[in-house]
Amino acid sequence: MGLTDDRERFREVGEKRREDLAEFIGHGDLGGSDPGRVRIPVKIVDLPEFEYDRREAGGVGQAQGGQPQPGQPVEPQPGDEEGDPGTEGDDHEYYEMDPEEFARELDEELGLDLEPKGKQVVEEVEGDFTDTARAGPRGTLDVDEFFKRGLKRHLATDFDGDYVREGLFVDGAGVDEVFAWARGNGVPVSRAWIADAAATAAEEHGDPVEALSRWPDFDALDAAVEPEPATARIRRDGLDTVPFRREDERFRHPEVTEKRERNVVVVNVRDASGSMRETKRELVERVFTPMDWYLTGKYDAAEFRYVVHDAEAWEVDREEFFGIQSGGGTRISSAYELVEEILSEYPYSEWNRYVFAAGDSENAGSDTVESVIPLMESIEANLHAYVETQPGGTAASARHADEVEEAFSDANDVAVARVSDADDVIDAIYEILSTEADRETTPGETARTDGGDRQ
Repeated sequence: MGLTDDRERFREVGEKRREDLAEFIGHGDLGGSDPGRVRIPVKIVDLPEFEYDRREAGGVGQAQGGQPQPGQPVEPQPGDEEGDPGTEGDDHEYYEMDPEEFARELDEELGLDLEPKGKQVVEEVEGDFTDTARAGPRGTLDVDEFFKRGLKRHLATDFDGDYVREGLFVDGAGVDEVFAWARGNGVPVSRAWIADAAATAAEEHGDPVEALSRWPDFDALDAAVEPEPATARIRRDGLDTVPFRREDERFRHPEVTEKRERNVVVVNVRDASGSMRETKRELVERVFTPMDWYLTGKYDAAEFRYVVHDAEAWEVDREEFFGIQSGGGTRISSAYELVEEILSEYPYSEWNRYVFAAGDSENAGSDTVESVIPLMESIEANLHAYVETQPGGTAASARHADEVEEAFSDANDVAVARVSDADDVIDAIYEILSTEADRETTPGETARTDGGDRQ
């Protein structure tokens, strides 16, 4: 078999796997998968096996020459005894894929190509030289910042030397006593500086500093003399030098702004009223579960919230969402009121937001026109979708999907799909995803509501 044959074989395997994927979505057991792993029942390759050439009649038997005679029973060989059917699973009949691979395969099956999104940097823009760093080319040294840092250190360590020298003239005070007094008054002077000043004063007066008694004690000195602030002395005498250090250096860099793609939050809504029987609930699961896998694979990080409703709405977890049974009447607007509250946690400027609802299109009175449609208009989202699940066709009382479709006939961010049996599931998913694909590729798109950038 040549390279061309191999390629043809791989192409056939890929097509077969996508066919199995579509069959799995519509009719397979979705329960064998989980949010992070999709388990598709598909035989990936046909395993080779040996087969006897029927043109040769030779074999091992009891008759002469090794050939069994007509009607002669053949004794079973050891290990050939009849037994119970095996119960071991056959793992090679399942293909496991992560949601990212599932999304690629579904794109292939549906003929779509939605670009992956997520919280990743898509553009870096350099602005003005407003950022600084500890290192950089000498030509980018921020001289002003360098001077400010040196001056700040100088002001923090400077003190009134004349004031400290007066402490040497307190009766009986030596270097240690003057040092303790100065530090007690918050003067940032070192003992070495006081020792040098004491030596100079003793040399000038010809007596040890302990003999210099201009002040009877430090209290008398403090009452008569106040230290002059460094800022006052600098204003009066100016500033000769500023002590700089290498750690004061700051180098200018352009400010870099990172523009990131947004992540996604999906709010799934399901009717749990008394009319939602088991068949309808199963159709909801068959549409929403692959949609969750798909968006998980398309985004770096996807969050899912689940809302169920009858006449009132409440939030549940994923497992409860698909299995819950309720009763009573239906007021779909209660779900959208809760959706609006949930999405307040996900600013539209930072998140891609999807609202997917499903039910049998039966709603109370004029709730759709008077409440649901205005709420859909006010809730900013990349895509609103409604999936009608009516086995056998639309019931006379099922008006919600029609009213939504009529209200948003010109909108490019609302999709309505109808599912009457499992064979419609893949078409419903295509209807929803193709609406999003058209929105991504339509130039000069305008949103039906104001708000953040549409993606």
